[in-house]
Amino acid sequence: MINWKEERNLSLLADFYEFTMANGYLKEKVHEHITYFDLYFRSVPDKGGFAIFAGLEQFVKYIENLHFEEDDIEYFKSKDIFSDEFIDYLKNFKFECDVWAMEEGTVVFPNEPLLIVRGPAIQAQMIETMALILINHQTLIATKTNRIVKSADGRAVMEFGSRRAQGADAATIGARAAYIGGVVGSANAYADKLYGVPALGTMAHSWVMMFENEYEAFRAYAETFPDDTTLLVDTYDTLKSGIPNAIKVFDEVLKPMGKRPVGIRLDSGDIAYLSKKARKMLDEAGYEDCKIVASSALDEFKIKDMLDQGAKVDSFGVGERLITSMSHPVFGGVYKLVATEEDGNISPKIKISENVEKITTPGFKQVYRFYDNDDNKAIADLVCLHEEEITDDEIEIFHPVHTWKRKTLTNFHAKKLLVPIFENGKLVYNLPSLEDIKKNKEREVNTLWEEVQRFEFPHIYIVDLSQKLWEMKNEMINKTKIF
Repeated sequence: MINWKEERNLSLLADFYEFTMANGYLKEKVHEHITYFDLYFRSVPDKGGFAIFAGLEQFVKYIENLHFEEDDIEYFKSKDIFSDEFIDYLKNFKFECDVWAMEEGTVVFPNEPLLIVRGPAIQAQMIETMALILINHQTLIATKTNRIVKSADGRAVMEFGSRRAQGADAATIGARAAYIGGVVGSANAYADKLYGVPALGTMAHSWVMMFENEYEAFRAYAETFPDDTTLLVDTYDTLKSGIPNAIKVFDEVLKPMGKRPVGIRLDSGDIAYLSKKARKMLDEAGYEDCKIVASSALDEFKIKDMLDQGAKVDSFGVGERLITSMSHPVFGGVYKLVATEEDGNISPKIKISENVEKITTPGFKQVYRFYDNDDNKAIADLVCLHEEEITDDEIEIFHPVHTWKRKTLTNFHAKKLLVPIFENGKLVYNLPSLEDIKKNKEREVNTLWEEVQRFEFPHIYIVDLSQKLWEMKNEMINKTKIF
């Protein structure tokens, strides 16, 4: 297995202001001041009810490999704006921050921290861009994939989008995120080699066109892969040519060998209509076990409509609309300063904005999730100060804006969602396997009510602030008196 951190040193992949600020912190002698940053997001893509957290493993690998090489040092020197002190600092750079994060596969909601970084200002600021790149992208793709997989209603979904992804990294790490989100595999062979995402695929239209006729193309493929024969039947005419030729090859090549076909694939046309016709033709020929795979610019809405129309499709290959999250291609995670610390005393910080949703929640925090003891369904999340301990007793929660909306919770158990990842720069978290992350995602989604999982107008899951945190935030807002 190739280790992601050995591929490239990405320490220089940062917004330039992170380095100019770092240089300034050194000049002003505040670089060692302890800071707290939250990474969170403000809204769910596609107006969905929740997101799937992903990308933590790659963030860990990035941190483990965070250093500046000689050519990086020469780059900074060439800009003629960085001090010798800053250059020396980079030469001897050592990551010494604490990091807490939710575990990959966790269902997450707006305005709760997914990741917290505590450490020297110069270091905590410097990792902002890569933290957002890695977590925004994979969380976006895992979230979109979960929607698509749900729409398939138990049928397998394969990720087919590499050629339409925005670059090699997006294709490969995106395939990893899609696997977390629920696909059974990917067309991307590199993702299989790198992460163990099962590689899947058979033929393209070019295979069919390479031979004298469609029958010869199908015959050659069946003879080459008799145990895994899936034929693409829409190159010329699906019903008049493709399926009849496929059946002929099944009869003349596979049957004498004692083999059964795996399936056929439809990649164009009215797939709902064609699949019903194809199913009838295959069944009448004695191939009731031959599966029908559909592809062709699919997403969760097309798949749902197709199945509502009675399509006889057993699995789906989904490409560009998954790997790019085409309907909502941006996950709006942000990385904000929320506190500083001096001599063990934490001072909360807040960003005020006329755009209310951009007002930050100050302080060093923890997130609790409450589960009903009877059915283990998630009831609500509570964002609180890190030192607050929530017990499994009665608790009143309330809407942080519409405070008259209150609810008393009983018969529940609580779970801390943010777990330690790094302590003083040392990794203290055992990275789970990709399979375990995927299983965690499945368990997490199963704790949500179906109403929260709706594609359109989902029930809004409760994310509230504790009384102490709410009071602190509002006191800081009121003190500004800028409105």
